[in-house]
Amino acid sequence: MKNDGMCEERKALMKEALNALGKKNLALILHGNSFPSSPGENTGFGTPNSGAAKELFNFIGGVFNGLQLGPYGKTKKGHPSPYTSTVFSNNPLFIDLEQLTKDEWGGILAAGIYQRVCSENPVQDSFRTSYSYIYNAHADAMKSAYAKFLSSSPAKLQKDFETYKKKNAMWLEKDSLYEVISIEYKNDYWPNWPSETDRNLFNARSAAEKKESAARIAGLKDRYASEIDFYAFCQFVAYKQNEATKAYAAKKGIKMIADRQVAFSDRDIWANQSLMLEGWVLGCPPDYFSKDGQAWGFPVMDPVKMFSKDGSLGEAGILMKELYKKIFSDNPGGVRIDHLIGLVDPWVYKVGKKPTLEDGAGRLYSSPEHKELAQYAIASLKDIDEEVDPDKEARIKKLTKTQIKKYGSFIEKIIIAAAEEVGLDKDSIVCEDLGTLTYPVKCVMKQYDLQGMRLTQFVDPCSPDDIYRCCNIPARTWAMAGTHDNLPLSLWAEELVFTHPSYLHALNLVVDLWPDISPEKKEEIVVRLTKDAKFLVQTKFVELFASKSENIQIFFSDFFGIKEVYNRPGTSNDENWSLRLPDNFVDFYEENVKDGYAIDLLPVLKLALEARGEKFAKVNSKLISQIESIL
Repeated sequence: MKNDGMCEERKALMKEALNALGKKNLALILHGNSFPSSPGENTGFGTPNSGAAKELFNFIGGVFNGLQLGPYGKTKKGHPSPYTSTVFSNNPLFIDLEQLTKDEWGGILAAGIYQRVCSENPVQDSFRTSYSYIYNAHADAMKSAYAKFLSSSPAKLQKDFETYKKKNAMWLEKDSLYEVISIEYKNDYWPNWPSETDRNLFNARSAAEKKESAARIAGLKDRYASEIDFYAFCQFVAYKQNEATKAYAAKKGIKMIADRQVAFSDRDIWANQSLMLEGWVLGCPPDYFSKDGQAWGFPVMDPVKMFSKDGSLGEAGILMKELYKKIFSDNPGGVRIDHLIGLVDPWVYKVGKKPTLEDGAGRLYSSPEHKELAQYAIASLKDIDEEVDPDKEARIKKLTKTQIKKYGSFIEKIIIAAAEEVGLDKDSIVCEDLGTLTYPVKCVMKQYDLQGMRLTQFVDPCSPDDIYRCCNIPARTWAMAGTHDNLPLSLWAEELVFTHPSYLHALNLVVDLWPDISPEKKEEIVVRLTKDAKFLVQTKFVELFASKSENIQIFFSDFFGIKEVYNRPGTSNDENWSLRLPDNFVDFYEENVKDGYAIDLLPVLKLALEARGEKFAKVNSKLISQIESIL
C-alpha cells in the first residue's frame, strides 16, 4: 500500500527540512506490545519482531532514525505494565510465533498451532492487546515449539542455545528458579510462598541457611530441569529474534532505544534482596497532587553495596553495570532512563509507612539531619537551607565538585561506563527529568552534560520563562508533545479549546511561531487556536520542530492520530497498556491525515522553517518552495 504522505519524494524533503532545523534525531515512541500485526496474524499482542513491524520500519524509515521502545522485560501474568517488568529477562510475548513455523527455525512450531492462536484471539478485529489470553496461549505454543526444538532443530541453533545459556548464566539461573518455584506453589508472588527458605533462597545469611539454600537449589535443578531449560529456551528465541530485528531496523536507518524503569520486578527483588536497602523503599514526597505522596514501594540498592569506600563498584554496582551493558548491547540507540531523580537523589520511606516527613521519609543522599539516613548523606548540614522543608526541591543550596561527583557516581561509573564499553557515548542516554528536579540532579546533569526531556504539553502559559515553552527549550534535549502517561494531543486539544487557558496558550504560540506577521493576522490566528482543536494540534507540532531541540520524540498515538489513551497513571484496568497500531496502519494513517489529527510531517516542517523568522526562511527559501510545490 502506498502512502502519499510518506512517499520517498516527500521523505527526502522531510529529511532535508529536519537537517535545516538542526534535528539530529527523530524517534517514534512505540512500546513493543503496541506494534501492529499483518492481516490474519493477530495473536493478541504486538512485537517488534513481526513481519508487520518490518512494514512499519519501511514506512517510517528515511525520516525517523530512532524507535523509543518501552521496558522490554518479562511482565507478570496478572499485570501487563512494562514498568514493573524484569531487568534481565526479556518478555517472551515479544517472540514472533510465525517465524518459528519457518525453515530458519526448523519449523519447530506447527503452522496449525500458530493459526489457532491467531483465530482464537478474542480481540483480533480491534487495535488492543488481549493480555490474559495471549499470556497463556503464547506459553502453550512455545512449549510445543520447545519439544520439537529438542528433537529436530538445526544443529547450529542447538549449539547457539548452549552458548547463550553459558554466557547469560549469571541472571538466567535466578530468573528460571523463580519461575519453577512459582509453578510449584501456583503463585508467582514470592512474599506469599510458604517456605522461608524459598523466600530467601539468595538471601541466606547464616552458614546453616546457606547450606539449606544450596541443597534446595540443587533439588530444584534436578526436579525441574526441563522447565528451567524451557525458560532459557524462550529467552534464547527472544534474543535471536531481537538481534535480527535490530539488524533490519539498522538497514532502514533506525536505532532501537531502550527504556530502563526505576522499578524492579518481584523476580528481581527476590533474587537480589541481599543487595537492597533493608526496610526502605522508593516513592515521591507529598505535593500539590498527592498530600500523602506516592508510595511506590520499589526497593533501592544499598549505598554501601553499590560502591565501596574507595569508590569502586560494590556487588550491587557490578550487577547494575551488567544490566546497563546488556541494555546498550541490545539497543544501539541507547536508553531512556525513567525517573532520573530515583538514581541521583531518591526519596525513600520506611516499609509499611507513608512517604511523608512525619513518618520518617527523606532523600537518601540529602538528609544529613536524619537519624537513620544521615549515614548515606552526601550533602552536609551546611549545604542545606534549614528553613526549607526536606521534601522541597530547593532545600540544598550549594554543593562542591566532589559532592556532585558523588551524586553522579551511578551515572558516571555505571551508566556512562557501560555505554563506553560497548562503543557508545553519553549522548546515548536520555534522562527523564520531568517534574521534580532537585539541586543535586540539576548539578549532575550539568556536570555530565546529560540530555533531559521537555514535554510541551506541560507548558505553563502564564510563565514566560517556563522550561517547556518553545522559546526556552535548549538544543541539547529531547523534546516531545506527550509520552505514554499523557493524553493524546488530540484529546488534550479538544479539552482545552474554548477555555481561557486555550487563549493563553494561543498568545504564547503566536508570539513564538509568528514573530513577523501583522497584529491583525496574529489576532486571527489566536482566535482560531482557541476554537479549532485540529489547528491547535498541528501548531503544537510546529512548535516542537521550530524549537532549538536537536532531538524530537513523537508518541505513536499522536503521529497516527489515535484518539485513545495508552495509560492513565494511578489506575489499573484492562485498557491500560493495551493500545496498538491497527493492522492496516498505513490506510489508517492516510485517513487520519485527511481528518486532521494524524501528523502530516511535511507541512508541519514547512511551517517550522518559517517560524524561525524571515531571515531563516529566506536562507531556506528554495527548500520551502520545493515543499510548497508538492503540498
